[in-house]
This record gives sequence, C-alpha cells and structure tokens, in this order.
Amino acid sequence: MSDEELGLPPWEGPAVGLLDLDAFFASVEQLDHPEWRGKPVIVGGPAEERGVVSTASYEARRYGVHSAMPSAQARRLCPDAIWTTGNFERYAQVSRAVMACLEDETPLVEQVSIDEAFFDVTPGRFSHEHPVRIVERVQRRVAELGVTCSIGLSTSKTVAKIASEKQKPRGCTVVWPGSEEAFLEPLPVRAMSGIGPAGETRLKEQGIRTLGQLASAKPNVVARAMGSLAQTMQARARGVEISEVTERAAEREVKSVSNERTYATDLHTTSEVRAALAQLCEMVGVRLRAKGLAGHTVTVRVRHEWGDTHTASRTCDKNLDDEVEIFPVARELLSQLWREGEPVRLMGVGVSGFGPVPPRQASLFDDNEQDDKSPRTSVSRTLDSLRERFGDDAVRYGRDLRLGVRRKKGEY
Repeated sequence: MSDEELGLPPWEGPAVGLLDLDAFFASVEQLDHPEWRGKPVIVGGPAEERGVVSTASYEARRYGVHSAMPSAQARRLCPDAIWTTGNFERYAQVSRAVMACLEDETPLVEQVSIDEAFFDVTPGRFSHEHPVRIVERVQRRVAELGVTCSIGLSTSKTVAKIASEKQKPRGCTVVWPGSEEAFLEPLPVRAMSGIGPAGETRLKEQGIRTLGQLASAKPNVVARAMGSLAQTMQARARGVEISEVTERAAEREVKSVSNERTYATDLHTTSEVRAALAQLCEMVGVRLRAKGLAGHTVTVRVRHEWGDTHTASRTCDKNLDDEVEIFPVARELLSQLWREGEPVRLMGVGVSGFGPVPPRQASLFDDNEQDDKSPRTSVSRTLDSLRERFGDDAVRYGRDLRLGVRRKKGEY
C-alpha cells in the first residue's frame, strides 16, 4: 500500500528518531529466563550491600520500584521480586544487535547509552521511504530479538527524546513537522533534556512552569534562570532547534577508566582500606589493558558518609596501565583524603589523561622506559591471560578473600 493509502502525509524536513529499549536489563533477563516473564524482576546490587536498583521490569514498577532507588527500599516495596546483579556482557551483546537494526536503515546512528540511540531517517538522505514505515520496521525487528523498544520521531533530537517517553512500553509517538510547538506547549519544563531540578526551581521563580511558557517568555526573564543557555532552551521549547545526529557515542574517545565500590560494612583500618584500594587499582589496570589505554592522571574518590565525598588527583610523568604502578600514586592520594579510624563507605579509583605525557625536566639518572616485557607488566598481563582463559575467579588475591569479593564478567 502507498503512504497515502496508509494515511501517512508526506514528511517535510529532517526526520530524527530516538529509540529507547524498554526496561532493558530486566527485559534481557526475562528473555534469558522464560520462567521470569510476567514476574517482577529487579537488576541491581543486593540490599544488604547498600546496592541500588539499575533496572526494574514493568511488573516491579507497579509496586513503585524505579531505577536508582536504594535496593533496601525496593525490597520493602516489592518483597517477592526476583533479584539479579546482572550480566553486562549479555546486555552489551543484545544492545549491539539492536544498534545493527538501526544501522541497516541509516549510517547516522548516535548511540547515547547501552539502551538508547538517536538515528536520522530524513527522506532523500539515505532512503526515499517514509520515516514512519522505517520506524515501524525497526520496532518489529527489535521485537524479533526478544526485547521491545519505544520510539519517538520528529524533526529534532529534543522533540524525539520527549516523544519516546509518551507511550511506554512498545510505544511509537510521531510528532509531525509543524506540530512540534503544540506538542511541547503543555508539558512541564522538566520534560526537556537540560533542565534539572535546580533549573526547574529557578524557572518557577520566574513564573515559568511549562514549555509553552518557556517558549513565549521574554529572553531577559529566561536568562535570569538559565544564564547563557537561555536562547538554546527557548529554541528547544519552540520546537525549532536544529540538532544533527552525529557519530555513535560508543565510538567517541574514551576520557577515563574508573571503578568504585560501596561497601556493605564501613572500612576503618589501614589494612582494610589499602586492600580495597589495591583491588580497585587492579580492576582499573585490567580494564585499561583490555582497552589498550594508558593515562597519566590518577584520581581517588572517598566517601565517609552519604553526601560527604572527597576527591584528589595527581598527574604523573608517564602513562600508566599497570596496577602495580597505579597503586603507589593512589595510596599517596588516599593519605590526603582519609585518616586511620575514619569510616569509608565508598571508594573509587580512576585513570585519565590518555594523550601525550606533560613535559618534565629531564634527568641524567632517569630509568629507561619500561616495555611490555618488564617484570611488573609481564605479571599483570599473565594474570589477564589466565582470567581470560579460565574465568575471572581463576586467580584471586588475598585481599579479595578478605573483602568477600567474587569477580563477575563485566565487573572490570
């Protein structure tokens, strides 16, 4: 049937879609465990370890469970839920299959997270097919993979993103060219990306509560609330923003590699805290080598109480990818953040600065640069190989046993 026979008016201008996978992690778990389908499933950290909810199935959401909720609260709301810590390798596998469905339709796919991507299906650019037909085909193909998605389609990223949230799960909301402002007008300002709780409060102080009011407000009034972003936010609220879909975010340059942990029981002693720090350095080192990266800036993050977080960084005179070299730097940074006896609830280690090493004063007594055959790097790479071949628990340090750690795929 023709587009006209299907009631599809011609599409004029850009066509930008936003694909959002529905309760993605939980959906993959239900796909892989058919006996869990139709039941409340929660992916997240255990309640007894101060975990948080990563994703909740729609069955669990009916009880009020949502992402980023403390696991202890989620367990109280939905005591009969099925809990799993997740399988991120599996989620990444399904995500790649979904993105391939989009890439079959257009080369302009901008993946913004593991379960979300913008795509450009402007008529005449890569296809003469109607954008709505393409979107419907993408939804069918994703469903054939065993998961579902919701899609928003309009003329800009902002409107497509908001539209994708209107009908979930398995929804498809089309905001036709020319109807963007009418669609946005009644929505609260928080519906738009870029306006968080603080921005919402400042706008309300100026009497602006809806996107329609934001669109029609005087520029100087909006500037009092949004500062230099005022003009951009008003253009978005009017639905006239020009926003091109660019390269996939997954292919952009990695800025940092880090790991952090929240501990079930606060750490207090030097031996406990240093063991935990060494474990985090090892995780970061493994991930750096797996990605073929090395960086010269080390950062340590420590939280003593909720909201009481402190961070310290140091730039080194060489690029590091080995935990044996990262740990001494991290230990010195830790001494700036923690004293014996202070409770440590969360700790994190990160490495960044993957570009050229900052210049330093040369010395006649500098050691030669270590190569991949140095004893320290050789040990680290040997451990990498053993874990790759025999599993992540094939080699475990004493500190792992002391901290009650078992490694899982994707944890690095």
